[in-house]
Amino acid sequence: MSEAEEKVVCVTGGSGYIASWLVKLLLQHGYTVKASVRDPNDPKKTEHLLSLDGAKERLRLFKANLLEEGSFDSVVDGCEGVFHMASPVLLNAVTDPQAELIDPALKGTLNVLKSCTKAPSVKKVVLTSSMAAVIFNGKPLTPDVVVDETWFSDPDFCEKSKLWYMLSKTLAEDAAWKFVKENGIELVTINPGYVVGPLLQPTVNLTVELILNLVNGAQTFPNQVYRFVDVRDVALAHILAIEAASASGRYCMVGHTVHISEALNILKELYPSLSLPEKCEDDKPPMQLYLVSKEKAKSLGINFTPLEVSLKDTIESFKEKGFIQV
Repeated sequence: MSEAEEKVVCVTGGSGYIASWLVKLLLQHGYTVKASVRDPNDPKKTEHLLSLDGAKERLRLFKANLLEEGSFDSVVDGCEGVFHMASPVLLNAVTDPQAELIDPALKGTLNVLKSCTKAPSVKKVVLTSSMAAVIFNGKPLTPDVVVDETWFSDPDFCEKSKLWYMLSKTLAEDAAWKFVKENGIELVTINPGYVVGPLLQPTVNLTVELILNLVNGAQTFPNQVYRFVDVRDVALAHILAIEAASASGRYCMVGHTVHISEALNILKELYPSLSLPEKCEDDKPPMQLYLVSKEKAKSLGINFTPLEVSLKDTIESFKEKGFIQV
């Protein structure tokens, strides 16, 4: 989309971690942004958005509910591009998977897409999916494996393994592809890994909470491999997906696949004064690395931020917001 100053786009779940960065970049690119939030009167959800450069002139906030059909009609009306980002992120302490995760993700996606079918202005929808909808299919992840956009998580495997967040993202993306096929909407999905980097919102979101916990007194670190990606790269990928006529299908967004111990070593070098865990939580061999293909993301125009930069900017953001003292 050229002449961005005349372009109107919608961002659902505008106050979230990735969404806040997307709103910031869209405003920088001259777009007019209509963003939905659950409660426009909650300063924790809105102040960081309203203080962005260009917000006064070109940001409008709307109240919308994922579970209410028609709730997004007024938000997407008049928009050329729609970024559907609103979806709950919960990995632990899920008591009612259907109500807490699956319904908002699945019904919410369909409700937004239904609203898009009523708005003749909408040319393209970009859905924020997840590597959670790509990688959880029971296939072993070993050093000779390269995960790419042809991989899909298996709902049965996710359900049997009680991977409720993964199930919610898989069902939502699957339903979206079926819906757009039947309704002639152009769709692109962005499938980020574990998103880190500086925060714009005042609260800690789930993915950066891992880093915060590790630097805030954790005694051990998990024996886990993480698919890290910088929040700014993910936000930019959304804009490139809307603007590039050639953008299509799914985009895996993973800059660095590393064992968490490697991320901790980077933090030790950057911040020698930090008290970081030295011991793994189990005695098993370190979980094996594998690769996630970057080819398609790079074809979109993404140059992944070095992990050192993402981690440093995450810690600096924690300091600035008073979450840690270094």
